[in-house]
Amino acid sequence: MNATELIRLDAVSLTYPTAGLPVPALSNVSLAVGAGEYLAIVGRSGSGKSSLLNLITGIDHPTAGRIWVGGTEVHGLNEGPLALWRGRTVGIVFQFFQLIPTLTVLENLLLPMEFVGTIPKKERRDRALALLDQVGIAGHGRKLPGALSGGEQQRAALARALANDPPLIVADEPTGNLDSRNAGLVSDLLAALVKNGKTVVVVTHEHEPKLYDRVVTLADGVVVSDQRRV
Repeated sequence: MNATELIRLDAVSLTYPTAGLPVPALSNVSLAVGAGEYLAIVGRSGSGKSSLLNLITGIDHPTAGRIWVGGTEVHGLNEGPLALWRGRTVGIVFQFFQLIPTLTVLENLLLPMEFVGTIPKKERRDRALALLDQVGIAGHGRKLPGALSGGEQQRAALARALANDPPLIVADEPTGNLDSRNAGLVSDLLAALVKNGKTVVVVTHEHEPKLYDRVVTLADGVVVSDQRRV
């Protein structure tokens, strides 16, 4: 990796074992993502988009090839160090929020801080409240996630992804379950993170190149297009 890259994939393939024939998800993908870049990964269902995100975050392991994020070879880590690395380096936003339903919104933000331990204990509550304010739901910290609308839950999930101030935010269809107004709010928040120096990688069906610095298109597990905004 060079100093301007945050992510590098080198000839990465992923095949899922099944009871029948193995199912290929990605084939010989090489990709470099610069620090501070706003990247969209697009393609039809089954093209390998979510598999690519799962490899970058260390959730899945490649069948072949190597992956570096922030200078760390992700899949060279054992499970314990990998979980700690993920908590410090990557904030993940899911389509269906994945907030813990029995914890308040504020507690959902405090939990990743407690797990990683990089934010001093005396600063965690104030940081969580500030993040809720940043995403526009400052008054909802004491509520359970189920009391929030879908758009509010997604903004809470984005605040949680920022809890440990990771350099990388990855989002898998973050607006796919939202109405147009809330989708616009979440998109604006992601764009603001890029302006403040975060690297953001989004899997999306919304092919709007003007929103992103770069759009990578996958088809059948291979990169078929890599376009940068002029």
